[in-house]
Amino acid sequence: MRPAPSEYGTFYEGYVSKVPEEEILPVLKSQKEEVVAFWRTIPESLASTVHAPYTWNIRQVLDHLVDGERIFAYRLLRIARGDTTPLSGYDELAYAVASEEQPAPLKDIVDSFDSLRSANLLLVKNLHPNAWCRVGTSNDSPMSVRALAYIMAGHIRHHDAILRKRLAS
Repeated sequence: MRPAPSEYGTFYEGYVSKVPEEEILPVLKSQKEEVVAFWRTIPESLASTVHAPYTWNIRQVLDHLVDGERIFAYRLLRIARGDTTPLSGYDELAYAVASEEQPAPLKDIVDSFDSLRSANLLLVKNLHPNAWCRVGTSNDSPMSVRALAYIMAGHIRHHDAILRKRLAS
């Protein structure tokens, strides 16, 4: 079941709206196959490429998607397990800069996403039905487990579409 707007902060509406499907698990599974296959076609020679008007290079975008996968899954786990501790946000710009301190090969970044999504699929697949409706606080806004699963998928759809557009140019 799709999350209601009251289950997430307004910032995340753009991501949730990119996932019109009612069932989230098939979306998360298909992304693992489709985006990983596409990302594996990106040559290392393009890793440092920046396409105006964007400011991040290809490697930073992929690192950002891996960071997002980790952070959204962490939030999902905490809330699913009934942890009511408010969860802070993160500065994605600072993470992007820091990811360039020791740039990983694109292959390693894609392998990281592939592994994380596999683990996250198992987490989501095995959630108790009651866990899906649990709500915590993230970024000073309510956040449900259900919303986080949709945000994970929508975040990938958003950035993957931009990445495909950039690389098609």
